[in-house]
Amino acid sequence: MSSLYEGPVQNLVDELGRLPGIGPKSAQRIAYHILKSPTEDAARLADALTEAKARVTWCQTCFNLAEGAECSFCRDDRRDRTIICVVEEPRDIVAIERTREFYGRYHVLQGAISPIEGIGPEQLRIHEILLRIEPEGVEEVILATNPNIEGEATAMYLAKLLKPLGIKVTRIASGLPVGGDLEYADEITLGRALEGRREV
Repeated sequence: MSSLYEGPVQNLVDELGRLPGIGPKSAQRIAYHILKSPTEDAARLADALTEAKARVTWCQTCFNLAEGAECSFCRDDRRDRTIICVVEEPRDIVAIERTREFYGRYHVLQGAISPIEGIGPEQLRIHEILLRIEPEGVEEVILATNPNIEGEATAMYLAKLLKPLGIKVTRIASGLPVGGDLEYADEITLGRALEGRREV
């Protein structure tokens, strides 16, 4: 199939279309918007992408996004080291922080167990959380994976590994719709889910 646009335009549409949640029509709309914008706007976008890729990495403790060795949550001594909230992705931390109900630390798995997609426990940051329990004096782990099949499977797998270590293992309550994602939950619903977490 031949390209619908001139080379650079088609390249832009193709690259935008590779982003998650961006279909062909959205990719075309974004490409047109960028091309219609002033050159300095496009340059700012390109600079932001380049700078983010150059300066942002994974926190060496919790695997959240970080600028430097550790993220702001791991560097914050005011946060309770004895409670770790386990999430699938960094964007889930943002959702939980909006509730203002959690003052512990985080651990980002960077995904969920999904045999269909070929993602097993070894592809996730599961081993790393086990290494944090004793040195950080962890007393409770909150499993805040998404309330869908993959998230539930991941939570159950983690619970089996963590419970023998003698720590409290809880799961966020089902104030969230089954099949939904944390990033789309409102503050009140997610806050209630955190407050009503239960032992696994």
